Amino acid sequence: MTPDKLSTITTEERYRRLREELMPLFGTREATAMSRLIFHALKGWDTTALVVHARDLLSEFTLARIDEILARLRQGEPLQYILGEARFYGMTLKVDRSTLIPRPETEELVEMIVNDCRDRKDLRVLDIGTGSGAIAIALSRNLLFPHVEAIDISSEALDVARDNARSLHARVEFRHADVFSLEPAPRSLDVIVSNPPYICHKEMAEMEKNVLDHEPHTALFVPDSDPLLFYRRIADIGRTALVEQGRLYFEINPIYAEPMRDMLRDRGYEDIDILNDLSGKQRFIRALETV
Repeated sequence: MTPDKLSTITTEERYRRLREELMPLFGTREATAMSRLIFHALKGWDTTALVVHARDLLSEFTLARIDEILARLRQGEPLQYILGEARFYGMTLKVDRSTLIPRPETEELVEMIVNDCRDRKDLRVLDIGTGSGAIAIALSRNLLFPHVEAIDISSEALDVARDNARSLHARVEFRHADVFSLEPAPRSLDVIVSNPPYICHKEMAEMEKNVLDHEPHTALFVPDSDPLLFYRRIADIGRTALVEQGRLYFEINPIYAEPMRDMLRDRGYEDIDILNDLSGKQRFIRALETV
């Protein structure tokens, strides 16, 4: 095979110029992070390797790929979909347009569960609306010998999730299911976690265009008339499926934090905690099933 033709442009030169090209679009911090991700995806180099290879001449092929990625970013396409991967909780996950891009806030949800359950073995965990499998796989890899099951209504998303679990050597049982017909066995689960659709259609005007244009709407939006649609159903499942002292964990829309608390209280949950994300927004709810 003929090796790629080398250009006269070094890694350092193209990295610096790429960062400068991205700064007007995304700001300095994000441009730096994105530039590193692009080089990692194309060359497999981390930050240290970028320094080591700073004076290496890049191939014409690599330069063309960088230009292609830049053009797609300028059109508003998310970098994660362009690269086909996203970082989450120390893992690299495959993503495509059938899955949401995992958010840093969701990493905080995983961290909360891991901290709460750090010393417990053999937990039975259900992740509802798994998407790329991010939550389920992270919990499988960071809890002590858990049995993790994950469901989604999208067959395409489940294909991505299964690929991720295989590549990360995670033991997760993925299943195609609709939450509105889901009936787990009574008292069969220790933890139920979900990051369901929670954005009302009326909030669309405030959202970033790249999210609206590229991410799956079925995983994002709920009717304006019923913002707690999925939460209510999952809470009802939890009342029968969770063991005594089992826990329910949700990522939530901050504007409905108090209605969420009221809904869970009305259904008999106790120790209901509303927790902030790192930006100070009410982003998570944790509740205890007491049977």
